[in-house]
Amino acid sequence: MTATIQRKLNDSPAARWTALILIALMMFFGYMFVDVMSPLKSLIESARGWDSGTFGTYAASEYFLNVFFFFLIFAGIILDKMGIRFTGLLSASLMVIGASIKFVGISDWFQTTAFCAWLDSWWAAFPGSAKMASLGFMIFGCGCEMAGTTVSKAIAKWFEGKEMALAMGLEMAIARLGVFAVMWLSPMISNHFDKSVVAPVAFCTALLVVGLLCYTVFVYMDRKLDRQLIAAGEMKEQKSADEEFHVKDLGLIFRSKMFWLVALLCVLYYSAIFPFQRYAPNFLEVTLQVDAGTASQLFSCFPILAMILTPFLGAMLDYRGKGATMLMVGAIIMIACHLSFAFLLPAFPSKWLALLLIVTLGVSFSLVPAALWPSVPKIIDTKVLGSAYCLIFWIQNVGLCLVPLLIGLVLDATGGYTVPMIIFSTFGILAFIFSFYLKIEDRRKNYGLEKPNIN
Repeated sequence: MTATIQRKLNDSPAARWTALILIALMMFFGYMFVDVMSPLKSLIESARGWDSGTFGTYAASEYFLNVFFFFLIFAGIILDKMGIRFTGLLSASLMVIGASIKFVGISDWFQTTAFCAWLDSWWAAFPGSAKMASLGFMIFGCGCEMAGTTVSKAIAKWFEGKEMALAMGLEMAIARLGVFAVMWLSPMISNHFDKSVVAPVAFCTALLVVGLLCYTVFVYMDRKLDRQLIAAGEMKEQKSADEEFHVKDLGLIFRSKMFWLVALLCVLYYSAIFPFQRYAPNFLEVTLQVDAGTASQLFSCFPILAMILTPFLGAMLDYRGKGATMLMVGAIIMIACHLSFAFLLPAFPSKWLALLLIVTLGVSFSLVPAALWPSVPKIIDTKVLGSAYCLIFWIQNVGLCLVPLLIGLVLDATGGYTVPMIIFSTFGILAFIFSFYLKIEDRRKNYGLEKPNIN
């Protein structure tokens, strides 16, 4: 009987990897929805009267509430107070609600309504369809970013003392598969429905509902694990006052130099990746003089090597370590790729060269996240881990909100992609500097970023 109690649900490889797949599928569908409009930039501009500035503002809206209304900070408090079950269901629900509003905003019938006409007249420089789509994207963004932090804490719980970095790597690989899938599916669905911008969004919205159902199944599994942890004496049914999260505990995070180094590295690195994804299909379309479908299919290869390498890099991190070194190498690769996009590809506009650069950038996208997220539990107390992840995401979202706006304005001002690519490479240079400093601090304070997760 004692042996039965001691063997918990996450001790079973089948159970813990099933749990991982369930929560990863929610992120997979979320990543699909994030980039469903990226291959349709030219189409949405001609069909709804948008321009690059409008598209950039729409892309930035995903992070608006997270940044300027501090939603992600509140999300961290909710996560540490309410736990991964409540917060995960809330985040998945917000994604579905926000996606539905965005679907309404770009739909054909909405364009004929009096409400859309009123939106057109209010703040006239921004079409009514874009305003409604941006509102939905804001709400979706709250759910998506909250889901990302919740998933990280859930994996840290289910894989504690086990293959944590590998699990986080696999989750990221599955999520990135969503980018690959939508870059192919979005133009295909659009073309099947006579150049429709609505059909791909409707399809991805339906998938978000499936993601909500997947997380609901995980909730039942996690509830069973908690009962087993309580029975085994590894978890209290009610936390003591010292173990409970309090808002004042956020000071533990803000006073940590390592937290700030990780957060700044994160915002710089991701500001050179995710905003680039929004514009990459159009960049390839313009630079290579190809149609939108071909451009999006070329860029769909971006996450391929990342999907393949991230689990292996996670396993290496678990058994060999070298997390801080991986961050530096990833930043160097990113700098080289963006500078090549700025100068080399326009000089030699070849699909094969573009594909090589895109896939190589994907290597960087596997190195940095594989090392970054498993490092956070090493520098932050478990009691405030959810808040730490959310604060990092909040700082990251500041960049992800402002950079698409900047790129849109620069595109309208210059009419080309050279300056935007130089901006992206500058972020990479700064990311390398912070990753180098992070490695120095780890060597001085012995946080274990270079050490393996499994002894």
